[in-house]
Amino acid sequence: MRILTALLLVLSLCPPRANAQPHLLIVSGLGGDHLHRERFHGWAAAMFDAATSRFGIPDSNVIYLAESVERDPERIHGRSTKENIESALSAMSAKARPDDKILILLIGHGSYQGDESKFSLPGPDMTPQDFAAALAGFPTQHVALVNTASASGDFVGVLSGDRRTIVTATRSPFERNETVFGQYFVEAFSENVADVDHDERVSMLEAFEYARREVERFYEGENRLQTEHAVLDDNGDGEGSSEPDPATSDGRLAATFSFDASASFVAEVAGGDPELAELYRRQRLLQDSLAVLRTRRDEMEQTTYETTLEQLLLDLSRVALEIRERGGGGP
Repeated sequence: MRILTALLLVLSLCPPRANAQPHLLIVSGLGGDHLHRERFHGWAAAMFDAATSRFGIPDSNVIYLAESVERDPERIHGRSTKENIESALSAMSAKARPDDKILILLIGHGSYQGDESKFSLPGPDMTPQDFAAALAGFPTQHVALVNTASASGDFVGVLSGDRRTIVTATRSPFERNETVFGQYFVEAFSENVADVDHDERVSMLEAFEYARREVERFYEGENRLQTEHAVLDDNGDGEGSSEPDPATSDGRLAATFSFDASASFVAEVAGGDPELAELYRRQRLLQDSLAVLRTRRDEMEQTTYETTLEQLLLDLSRVALEIRERGGGGP
C-alpha cells in the first residue's frame, strides 16, 4: 500500500502530458565585434542543432534570432530586434498548448545603467520588464528563461513566478564583466556531459549545475578572480540560488524541465508501430516520475523513497527492454 501511495504521489506531482511539446527561442544579441559575434553564433548554433537533432524538437518549434540573418540563413529566422523577439514570443504563445514547455535562451551582452538592467540588442535593448510583459502570454506553460549575459541578475526578481524557471549568469546586475556561462550551458545540451542520472535527458537543473561547475573550473584554470556567479530560481520567491537544493530551496521544478522527444518525433522513431510509440510514451512518463521523485527525497520516509525508486527503475528497465525487443532505440 505504501508503494502505491508513493507512486500516486509521484504521478500527481508529474501528471501524464502525452501531448506536451517543447518550444525553444534562441536569441543571440548584439555582439559588438567580430570575435563576439562569432562566439555567440557558435553557442546559439550548437543549441539549435542539439534541439533539432539530439532531442528531436520539430524545426517548427525552434526559432533562432540573431544580429545578422546573413551569417547563417539556414538556421537564423530573423534579426534579434526587440520587435522580432516580442513577435516570436507572441506567435509561440498562440501556438503552445497549456502544458507545453517553453525555453528562452538569451546569448550576448548585458548592461546595468540608471538602476535598469538590459539585454543588448541591435536597436532598442530589452529590460526584464519587457520580457515580463511578453511572458504573460504563457499563463499555464512551464517557462524557462536563461539569460547568459553579464549584469543579468536583476532578471530573477522581475521574472520569477509560478511555473517559471529563471536562470541568470550573474547573481546581481553589478557583475558586469563578460561571462562564459553561456558556453557551458549550451555544452550541457550539445555534448554528453551533463546527464548525471543517465536517463538520456538533460534537465534544466542538470544543465545549470554542469555550467556552474565548469565556470568555476574556467576561472580556476585561468587563475582569475571569478566575476560571474550564476543563480537559478524556480520556486517563485524572486531569490536565485547559486547551489539549488530541490529539497530545501530552488531546483525542484527545474529538475522536471527537460527536452523530451516530441510526439511527432516519437511516431517517426517508432516507424509507424503504435505499440512502440506507446512504449516510448510510457518511458517518458516514467522518466518524468523519476525526476520528480528524486526532488521529493527529503520529504518521504527513507524506506518508502527507496522502494518507490526501485520500482520506477525496474519499470523503466522493463520498458527499455520491450523497446529494444521491438527494434526501437532511445528517442
